[in-house]
Amino acid sequence: MSHETPSARRAGRPRSAAADRAILDAARAAIAEAGWAGVTLGDVAARAGVAKTTLYRRWPGKNELVLDALADLFDSLRLPDHGSLARDVEGVVLQFAALLREPRTRGALMAVVAESTHDAALRERLRGAIVDRQKHLVLQGRERARARGELPVEADAAAADRNADMIFDVIAGSVLHRLLVSAEPVTAAWATTFATLLTRGLAALTDPGPGPDPGGADPSGQ
Repeated sequence: MSHETPSARRAGRPRSAAADRAILDAARAAIAEAGWAGVTLGDVAARAGVAKTTLYRRWPGKNELVLDALADLFDSLRLPDHGSLARDVEGVVLQFAALLREPRTRGALMAVVAESTHDAALRERLRGAIVDRQKHLVLQGRERARARGELPVEADAAAADRNADMIFDVIAGSVLHRLLVSAEPVTAAWATTFATLLTRGLAALTDPGPGPDPGGADPSGQ
């Protein structure tokens, strides 16, 4: 995610993909080791082997740099196509868990989340850089499931959006809690059970239910 305008890029020297990668790697290492308060752009520049001005040409401050470093990791998540919604959910859950098992990813995420609890601006950036960007996985999975006939098309667009938000929260929250709070592993068996619970609940949530009785009978039987 770049913070430079196209004209600014053309006026300056070309971006170096290798330098960007080194900087993002260094930022993740720095925050995992030193915590939010201990990270400085000077330290990141030294770790990456670049001048501090190189960082400032790309990122205006620590917030943007660290969040880009995290977002870069989460952008690697992909929704597999295993032929069913449950198996697709299993696949993305296992990917997410594997990402969180990496010490630098886990340490950087926990440091940013902790800092965001008393920094509203950082919290909004965190939501935009990671949460909102990763919701495409939920939307993609839902569209596939609809195409397969596993889920109906929801007539109420607003309700469908709320359901998508809830699905994301349930998946991300469950995996985070399992690994970081309960300190239990996310195994293939756990992912299968979780996906079964989620998809059955989702099917019930989006089921429009029986239509009105054309005879106008009282549903109580009276």
